[in-house]
Amino acid sequence: MSQHYYSKNPQTKSKPQEWTYTLRGEKFHFQTDTGVFSKSDVDFGSRLLIETFEEAAQDGPILDVGCGYGPIGMAIAKSFPQKEVHMVDVNTRAVELAKKNAEKNGIQNVRIYESDGLASVEADGFSSILTNPPIRAGKETIFRFYEEAYGKLQDGGSLWVVIQKKQGAPSTQEKLEGLFGNCRTVDKKKGYFIFEARKV
Repeated sequence: MSQHYYSKNPQTKSKPQEWTYTLRGEKFHFQTDTGVFSKSDVDFGSRLLIETFEEAAQDGPILDVGCGYGPIGMAIAKSFPQKEVHMVDVNTRAVELAKKNAEKNGIQNVRIYESDGLASVEADGFSSILTNPPIRAGKETIFRFYEEAYGKLQDGGSLWVVIQKKQGAPSTQEKLEGLFGNCRTVDKKKGYFIFEARKV
């Protein structure tokens, strides 16, 4: 079976690497490895989502779905230290890396654990949920993420999604409009779209 970054237990041989990256004006030190998404760089889509994100005014935790080694959740946790940020991924190697990276960067307002989509998420009433969805997992899996996110958001909370046009932005927009009754295009660059759908 071919190995993907959304595999639960990647079998590819571990080859750790470390590098630094600046996100939302803060410098982060990351350890990454084979078998996780975008192991050599913070990918453009994730960077665009991180820099574009605007937190809702209401109280409540934030959730990063498919956190990988942690750039989205950690950047948001650093920007909003008063918020608890949950970071989940199906990939055990990614979850362990995210835990190491949070400790390495002194970020304490995070809870990092395994979850297939949102199935094992340990809270409700999120004010914001962010995802750079695993496109190769297929539309059915991604749309399930969106449906589960709707159920986990508090009223007035928002789901933030980054997705490329060629990888399904139009169908994601249609799905979110049907599910939430709204979908705002917050930004679009280099074929990537940032969507915000608010639970009303």
